[in-house]
Amino acid sequence: MRLDDKTAVVTGAASGIGRAIAVGLSAAGATVVAVDRDPQGLSDTVATIGTTATAHVVDLADAAAITALRDTVVATHGIPQVIVNAAGFDRVEPFMSNDDALWESLVAVNFLGPVRLTRAFLEPILAADATAKIVNIASDAGRVGSLGETVYAGTKGGLIAFTKSLAREMARHHINVNCVCPGPTDTPLFASLPEKVRDGLIRAIPFRRLATPAEIADAVLFFASDHSNYITGQVLSVSGGLTMAG
Repeated sequence: MRLDDKTAVVTGAASGIGRAIAVGLSAAGATVVAVDRDPQGLSDTVATIGTTATAHVVDLADAAAITALRDTVVATHGIPQVIVNAAGFDRVEPFMSNDDALWESLVAVNFLGPVRLTRAFLEPILAADATAKIVNIASDAGRVGSLGETVYAGTKGGLIAFTKSLAREMARHHINVNCVCPGPTDTPLFASLPEKVRDGLIRAIPFRRLATPAEIADAVLFFASDHSNYITGQVLSVSGGLTMAG
């Protein structure tokens, strides 16, 4: 699956799954626009990829910064052919311990961030009558719920519904919109969980191990490639069989 001569915008590219996606798409031939609010992490990602990647420090909670990013990318690289909304964050704790500031941040980054970034790039894509592949990274928490991640799960469920609805609107423009839902994955966020929680999750996975970020990236590469040209509005769980639900 090759992406030669294509430009891919990847948010959340400073670490974890987002970094693996950026590296994986680059290995397939894409020029990668790496986006994150962590400048050091972005620098490390771009250093790993090399000259086919550019770093863009952007806070996805800032609508004006997203528009500025769009203008810079189009001026520098032209209209991108792949958009991957991988940025997101979580804080695992009981719902009744949440504060309003956490809720607002979760919605701003995990839901409105992808919505605003997708809208920003769709404007020049549609104006040029171009095609594109849009891949949203949600979570199995958004499909089946997750203890201690109630509002996070809500934002990811919203992203799943956004994916399906946008896919219906964009189909006549031959723009594919799909969603990848990782299960427990070997990332810094998972490592921050209590050991008892980590062990319990791993035991619940039929494969008895975590996903690697690269395995999530492989699913994204499929949706970004020409191998998915007749697939849109779909939600793919990459969870080692943890959530065998429709």
